[in-house]
Amino acid sequence: MHISVLALEGVFDTGLTVTLDAFRIANNLSGRLTGGTPHFDVSIVGVRRKVRSGQGLAIPVQAVTPELKPDWVIVPALSTGTPEQLVPALERPDMKQLRAQLLKWNADGAQIAASCIGTFFLAEAGLLDHREATTTWWLAPLFRQRYPNVRLDESRMLVPTDIGVTAGAAMGHLDLALWLIRKASPELATVVSRYLLADIRTLQAPYIIPNHLAQADPLVLRFERWARDHLKAGFSLQEAASALATSARTLQRRCEAVLGKSPLSYFQDLRVEHAQSLLHGSGLDLDAIAAEVGYADGATLRTLLRQRLGRGVRDLRAELR
Repeated sequence: MHISVLALEGVFDTGLTVTLDAFRIANNLSGRLTGGTPHFDVSIVGVRRKVRSGQGLAIPVQAVTPELKPDWVIVPALSTGTPEQLVPALERPDMKQLRAQLLKWNADGAQIAASCIGTFFLAEAGLLDHREATTTWWLAPLFRQRYPNVRLDESRMLVPTDIGVTAGAAMGHLDLALWLIRKASPELATVVSRYLLADIRTLQAPYIIPNHLAQADPLVLRFERWARDHLKAGFSLQEAASALATSARTLQRRCEAVLGKSPLSYFQDLRVEHAQSLLHGSGLDLDAIAAEVGYADGATLRTLLRQRLGRGVRDLRAELR
């Protein structure tokens, strides 16, 4: 499998290096465990002749040439962690070159992969229109605003489609690399994950901080503050809207636009977040925690935790020790 990792000026150092290291380890282990040849022919390419990472390190890139015919192209993130940094970066001249090159590779049959902020570059090129995708969770409101034709689900860690795959935030680069290794050899991916002490994750949901998402919109932020004060009392859309001096329809519309979910669903996210905190440090039993977040019994909360986080109460308590 020929993989081209596309390094852009200001590339996220960890995202680039963890991707390269995962494939190098896979190649080393493949030869050692099976005696076979390496599975992955990896090159670092750039649309600019000279590229420096976000930490200022020189990246030895190869030029993109017509002869380059990768099976997969991986686009790591930039070190631009806020909308104020990212939006101007998307207008850089090399980004326009990148969009054209991604479309050409896609037309030539290459699969395209991106992690974290790298998913924005695929969306900029229109490659994710009318497709499912994930992205770095804290920039999901910006992603929704900028690319309304993409079916975004930032709770997922990996979303494969017909054009390739998108992955979640930061260390999602490693999840993406392991996913590609697994396509070649599930056994090899398991061994690599053990060498790297990396669990194979399917969800970003346990890592999402609801308050960070709410800050993308003043009305949603006010709703978040109201909701935290009413977790035990229960949810009423009309009551929330009245308290915020808006209409239920406007509140529903803003939550859908910014968060990709209804006010009730976000209210449940806040309940889950608070319940996780209580599981960690309160010493309360599950029924008592359920009462603290507005549920009549622990069974309902147990079901919600598993639905939202993909893990049961016992697993969550074990993780937080």
